[in-house]
Amino acid sequence: MGMNVGKEGDDAEPMVEMNTTPLIDVMLVLIIMLIITIPIQTHAVKLDMPQANNPPSENNIDPVVINVGVDFDGTITWNGSPVNGEQLVSYLNQASQQEPQPEIHLRPNKLAKYDVVAKVLAAAQRIGVTNIGILGNEEYRQ
Repeated sequence: MGMNVGKEGDDAEPMVEMNTTPLIDVMLVLIIMLIITIPIQTHAVKLDMPQANNPPSENNIDPVVINVGVDFDGTITWNGSPVNGEQLVSYLNQASQQEPQPEIHLRPNKLAKYDVVAKVLAAAQRIGVTNIGILGNEEYRQ
């Protein structure tokens, strides 16, 4: 068994053809990675956005603002005073009964666990609080 390394009597010229096999392999891997990552980029989250159905009022009355905070250790505060879960639910229930509903500003600490913040939002939604917003993110933006 022999191997042909060149023509007989060849002048030992260097091979000048480029080997395109590794280039094709790299291109195929890049195409596969592109195909895999495209569905991730187009993933959408469905949000129920509020509908603006009430005209602006003639009287310029500032709404009542209630500050709800979530500290890094899971402590929930209502206008600066610590509350437990039952107190939070009763306060949210009272706020939902008021007409017009007060604005609830949720200010989570950047180190707060998402679980606690999600439970506060879920309790507010379950009770029927409609004027709630998350504040405090602007200080952490760069």
